[in-house]
Amino acid sequence: MQFGILTFAATCAYVGAGLYISLVEQPARLQLTAQEMVHEWEPSNRRGFVLQSAFAIVAAILAYADYARTGDARWIIGGTIMLASLPYAYFVIMPVNIWLYALEEEAPASALRELMRDWGFLEWGHTLIGIAAALVIAWVLVMPA
Repeated sequence: MQFGILTFAATCAYVGAGLYISLVEQPARLQLTAQEMVHEWEPSNRRGFVLQSAFAIVAAILAYADYARTGDARWIIGGTIMLASLPYAYFVIMPVNIWLYALEEEAPASALRELMRDWGFLEWGHTLIGIAAALVIAWVLVMPA
């Protein structure tokens, strides 16, 4: 079985989750009070991380499997771009997450809002990583070697 379509599907699911977070959840979250915003963000962030990580890992494994089958190096590129989302999350987004978790309940609302806006801006990076991987994988599917 060709894993290419499944790889593309997992990558598109990753992009879809990123778009949902950035276009639906984050704007709605920013309409809440500062304390409600953080209270809503905590479980949502955990679930979103698990979901996007799973899509990224599955897409990368499938891409590497298709590379083993076809020998086309573009599969390695697409799979590696998907895996790049994990260090991005750890080194870029995690510091903001730590600040959001560390802020006290009495923290000024402006500080919470600013951090939450920063987090939302950085979350777009996940979507862009997914789009880059989807473009590479689409390139392989449309123009096979």
